[in-house]
Amino acid sequence: MGKKDKVSETPATALLRQHGVSFTEHPYDYLEHGGAQHSAQELGMDPFAVVKTLIMQDQDAKPLVVLMHGNRKVSTKNLARQIGLKSVEPCAPEVANRHSGYLVGGTSPFATRRNMPVYIEESILALPRICINGGRRGYMVGIDPQVCVQMLQAKAVNCALAE
Repeated sequence: MGKKDKVSETPATALLRQHGVSFTEHPYDYLEHGGAQHSAQELGMDPFAVVKTLIMQDQDAKPLVVLMHGNRKVSTKNLARQIGLKSVEPCAPEVANRHSGYLVGGTSPFATRRNMPVYIEESILALPRICINGGRRGYMVGIDPQVCVQMLQAKAVNCALAE
C-alpha cells in the first residue's frame, strides 16, 4: 500500500484497532448516490461481499442498523416481523447522519454516535470476508463478518430481496 493509498484514521478504524481486529483498507473514488454497487465495481469486488450499512427506524422513530449485501435490498416487512416490530423504514439522510455520526455514503456500523441494535443479513455471516464502510465516503475496510457479531452483537435476520 503506497503512501497515497493510506487513509487517515476514522472513529470506526480506531475502534477496530483498539479491539485488535485485523482489517484491510480499500479506498476508492466515491460517487454520490453510487451505492455499494459502485464501490464494488471500483474495487473489483463481488457486490454480494460488499456490505452496506443502513440506518433505519421503527414505528416509534427508534433507530436501528441493518447490514445488507451490496446487491440486495431490505424487505422492511420481513425485518419488522422477525424482530417483533410493527414497521421499519429507512431514516431520512439527515436523520441517519445524526444517529450514526457519519455522512450517508460513509456510514460505518462501528463507533456510531448512538448505540443502536444491529441486524445482519444471515447469508453475510457465511462469507469468508466482507468489505464494509470504514467511516468515510470512498473508504471500505475488509474484515471477517464474524467481527460484526462479536463487536456489535449483530443479530442474524433473513430479509434480503433481489435489487
